[in-house]
Amino acid sequence: MTEMVYGSMPSRVSDPVLPRWWRTIDKWSLTAIMVLFGIGLLLGLAASVPLATRNGLDDFYYVQRQAFFGSVALVVMVGISMLPPAGVRRLGTIGFLLTFIALLLLPFLGTDFGKGAVRWFSFGFASIQPSEFLKPGFMILSAWLMAASQDLNGPPGKTVSLCIAAAVVMLLAIQPDFGQSALVLFGWGVIYFVAGAPMLLIAVIIGVVGFSGTLAYESSEHFARRIDGFLNAEIDPRSQIGYATNAIQEGGFFGVGVGEGQVKWTLPDAHTDFIIAVAAEEYGLILVLIIIALYATIVVRSLFRLMRERDPFIRLAGTGLACIFGVQAMINMGVAVRLLPAKGMTLPFVSYGGSSIIAAGITVGMLLALTRTRPQGQMGDILRRGR
Repeated sequence: MTEMVYGSMPSRVSDPVLPRWWRTIDKWSLTAIMVLFGIGLLLGLAASVPLATRNGLDDFYYVQRQAFFGSVALVVMVGISMLPPAGVRRLGTIGFLLTFIALLLLPFLGTDFGKGAVRWFSFGFASIQPSEFLKPGFMILSAWLMAASQDLNGPPGKTVSLCIAAAVVMLLAIQPDFGQSALVLFGWGVIYFVAGAPMLLIAVIIGVVGFSGTLAYESSEHFARRIDGFLNAEIDPRSQIGYATNAIQEGGFFGVGVGEGQVKWTLPDAHTDFIIAVAAEEYGLILVLIIIALYATIVVRSLFRLMRERDPFIRLAGTGLACIFGVQAMINMGVAVRLLPAKGMTLPFVSYGGSSIIAAGITVGMLLALTRTRPQGQMGDILRRGR
């Protein structure tokens, strides 16, 4: 408890791996992640039973799968969080190359599961969504390139990363998956901004993004339908947004009671994209605020710890990972309360989905590894010595 209040102490190189990991890890963030996973299982007990019943499966089929994938994700998270920054950089780069190849193969070997977007590889017993695993690797690669560009005679990392970002966004838009495209582009923009991007170039990029959005609206019926539905003042009560909005209103401050919610019987994606509606209806605003506070704890603590780092790669990569993790949660909840257009994005560690939860474990595992306390001079010490 003392370490959680006053911070972790720098480790000694001779320490065993596990004690050193425990002393240097951000325990508040680790605790918040575990609580989110527990809340996800709790909500899965409520939200996934109707879906299992409709599909003729055991009542707790999806909860059991969520517990299995979640356990794998937590093991992966802890394992990655023990890596040094060089190991994280190596893992992220290799992971990005593999998932980028998978995205190239997706139009030929992928499936849409009847949802109109080819985003998955189906193996019969399970499916994989490559875009979920691409995000953390892309953040690591972009940070590495931009950090290297700051070295004397370094490579043109910002230009190279911009070209890679454009290729990734194009591949995601082909699926189509505009939500993941926007999230990837946002993460790259955050890293670019922290690395010292010229304001003029940022303005140009914003203009290009706006033009691309307009072009997508005019050329993609899928994209235009979601934007029109968001801008329409009237909500179709039989749509997913209509059901979710009504459930949130019915929940009030304290909810209608455990197991008493009705939205899980009408929403086909109640266990994934609209899991927050189930939480709001059965447990009320109280649980929703707790979930928001947990995500905020992870992101804010990570950013504060990264501010003390002197390694440019660690600062850039950690900032990108923290921001895409937090913004994905914001998008999911924003869609449910109709603050954002529908995007089909899961709530990390809470929504059902093997690819989603394991990818979230990889993301926060890298983030925890980069925010560990290290026996080095911090940025504030360096600035004070330079005066």
